[in-house]
Amino acid sequence: MPRTFAVGDIQGCLDPLVRLLDRVNFDESKDTLWCAGDLVNRGPDSLGTLEFLYSIRNSIKVVLGNHDLHLLAVAHGEKKIKHDNDLSRIIESENASQLLNWLRKQPLLQWDKDKKLAMCHAGIPPMWDLKTAKALSKEVQLVLKSSRHIYLYRAMYGNTPELWSDDLKGMERLKVIINYFTRMRFLGPNGELDLENKSGIESGKSDLQPWFHYPHKLKKNRLLFGHWAALEGMFDHPQITGLDTGCVWGGPLTLEHIETGKRYTAKL
Repeated sequence: MPRTFAVGDIQGCLDPLVRLLDRVNFDESKDTLWCAGDLVNRGPDSLGTLEFLYSIRNSIKVVLGNHDLHLLAVAHGEKKIKHDNDLSRIIESENASQLLNWLRKQPLLQWDKDKKLAMCHAGIPPMWDLKTAKALSKEVQLVLKSSRHIYLYRAMYGNTPELWSDDLKGMERLKVIINYFTRMRFLGPNGELDLENKSGIESGKSDLQPWFHYPHKLKKNRLLFGHWAALEGMFDHPQITGLDTGCVWGGPLTLEHIETGKRYTAKL
């Protein structure tokens, strides 16, 4: 029977990923691997990670994380690499064009109707239902797939606007969509983004709460996310599952078998 697995932020930690897939006897002819974004950066082998995932691309579902988008911006000259040989190896590789073109066509949200399973890198804010989230992910994906993707890399950096509005237009609209999907941790009572605080579940500010503490609109769907390594995947929510356990920070890489809920871990 086909199985579904999900993995947290890989960030270039190729060896633990391969060991985990070997441990569960992952069969790319019938199994599926969901990857929660941040495939690259900070780990020891981002190029090898991208090459491996590309080689099994027909067996995986990927969402973009903030580090993946940063790689695309750097590769297209919109940001400079700061002493990061790991990203340089991707950009200078003979397969760079193939890998980067594949990467930029990935969405911010994946969803499987039959499994009632959704995944994005940082989460879905409480004011969006799943239908809205899918539509907003598509807005960004259409630009990434088009010749306008360069302008998006140029505009996507920064912490404002801090609050979603249906009235937002152009690149400001796309920037705040990206920030919710890929950088969100704490929110104010109206859904305002606080993008400075990267601590664990206690922010120290009385007006801020983790995004998943607010009432959500997931209905009967389950949501997988990564991004927040400080949580170590340890919090209690019946429908929302954190997968980032901080492999690049000395923690393990975590792989979950969706059908059984069993988790497997491996360290660098």
